[in-house]
Amino acid sequence: MKKIKVNFILNEQAVSVHVNPYERLIDLLRDDLHLTGTKEGCGIGECGACTVIIDGKPVASCLILASSIEGRKVTTIEGIGTEQQLDPIQQSILEHYAFQCGFCTPGFIMSAKALLNENPFATRDEIKRAISGNLCRCTGYDQIVDAIYDAEQILNREM
Repeated sequence: MKKIKVNFILNEQAVSVHVNPYERLIDLLRDDLHLTGTKEGCGIGECGACTVIIDGKPVASCLILASSIEGRKVTTIEGIGTEQQLDPIQQSILEHYAFQCGFCTPGFIMSAKALLNENPFATRDEIKRAISGNLCRCTGYDQIVDAIYDAEQILNREM
């Protein structure tokens, strides 16, 4: 099968790769580009573990063909914060103990990041709606909502 060349922005860096026509974005990220922070949970877009941000919107990367990201801007969990300076959402998730196994955490963080980038003054109900596509089997959602809301407050003080 002939591969397709795809050019896009990944975590603020220009990327040019060759992909199989039916390769999913999650497979490109994890297998070819070795960005393993994005997790595959269900493979059918129901759990949110594979959430990335494409052109500012949270998207299930298991449902996106890699060939469709030509010219687009993709952000993964590796693209926010660093080991030395976590993103406020990441830091707040840690401080609120809003995780247990951590498998779903990157997807929650990416959904929250997309929301707060678009709506820096989101209400708790808007936060709940924004993460409603993310499933967690280990922990309650209250700590996650509290963590995102507190991160929002920190981000708004920095503005």
